[in-house]
Amino acid sequence: MSESSAAAAEAVAARFEELYGSAPDGVWAAPGRVNLIGEHTDYNDGFVMPFALPHTAVAAVSRRDDGVLRLHSADVEGPVVELTAADLTPESDKRWTAYPAGVVWALREAGHAVTGADVHLASTVPSGAGLSSSAALEVVVALALNDLFGLGLRGWQLARLSQRAENVYVGAPVGIMDQTASACCEAGHALFLDTRDLSQRQIPFDLAAEGMRLLVVDTQVKHSHSEGEYGKRREGCEKGAALLGVDALRDVPYEELDAALARLGDDEEVRRLVRHVVTEDHRVEQVVSLLESGDTRAIGPLLVEGHASLRDDFRVSCPELDLVVDTAVSAGALGARMTGGGFGGSAIVLAEEADVATITKAVEEAFASAGHRTPRVFEAVPSAGARRVR
Repeated sequence: MSESSAAAAEAVAARFEELYGSAPDGVWAAPGRVNLIGEHTDYNDGFVMPFALPHTAVAAVSRRDDGVLRLHSADVEGPVVELTAADLTPESDKRWTAYPAGVVWALREAGHAVTGADVHLASTVPSGAGLSSSAALEVVVALALNDLFGLGLRGWQLARLSQRAENVYVGAPVGIMDQTASACCEAGHALFLDTRDLSQRQIPFDLAAEGMRLLVVDTQVKHSHSEGEYGKRREGCEKGAALLGVDALRDVPYEELDAALARLGDDEEVRRLVRHVVTEDHRVEQVVSLLESGDTRAIGPLLVEGHASLRDDFRVSCPELDLVVDTAVSAGALGARMTGGGFGGSAIVLAEEADVATITKAVEEAFASAGHRTPRVFEAVPSAGARRVR
């Protein structure tokens, strides 16, 4: 554990003791994630390739046996929120507390005897930036409760329960990628995940060793997955699968895409959604092949291609994200694309180490010229998934 991580754990533990009057039973951390490639494929049973960020949600937690759930966040003003575990009801809470409370609800609904907890949270994962801040909150609480109540659940199971918390309790129709990345990623690797059967392969991804960097550009444009546009895309994908007679768009072979699109007739919206998902799954497989063969720089054009598909077919980009991609590529980036659900959030930029300063300056100047807020730019280093830190 790095010195900064150790300091964060100590600070969260100290604040827990101030709030609740005793030291926590432990401290856990779960990261946000960047998705290298594979966007809006996870709820179509497809392929994704995220890796964990060094930015984490940290939770100090103690077990309770009286049915009381007490929640506090260093990042949200307000007192400790007290709830009753037995009274938790889906979509009844529109505050930040819905994420950790939803995990308790999901665990209990699945038959696990979680009888309450005291929780204090602090997160360095940027909220609304498409970096899975909500999944980090869910997974860190799930892991803490798994340990404290001796549930014996594995990472992928905690991810499934965290996803159910967000789908049903929060009411956001997210796929499984974010929670699995937070729970299961390994340092120095990207996670090749088949979202149908949750099979995983850790793909070495050490850009620094090859003289490259991956930048995250947070446009500062906030989004919310529980708003209607995300759900509309998901419904459109399900409609496309039904019209094509398949369980999910994952089952449409890339080689048969043109024939599948022809079968959809003049339903242009569904045609666009289907085209994106099928070509995006193919891009994930191409990126895996290139990384495993050591041809990392060759993934750059696939990132750009993926962005064009998200912009034109899935229509989830925005002017700020397009500006990052266009400017970065013009300034010499190997590749760039939006990452996350879209409608704002972040873009990623793959660059030679020597070009990072030039590209960063170009993007910042382009945002200033367009009258946008100054973007936040930082390096994304593939990091460890959820773990106990104290």
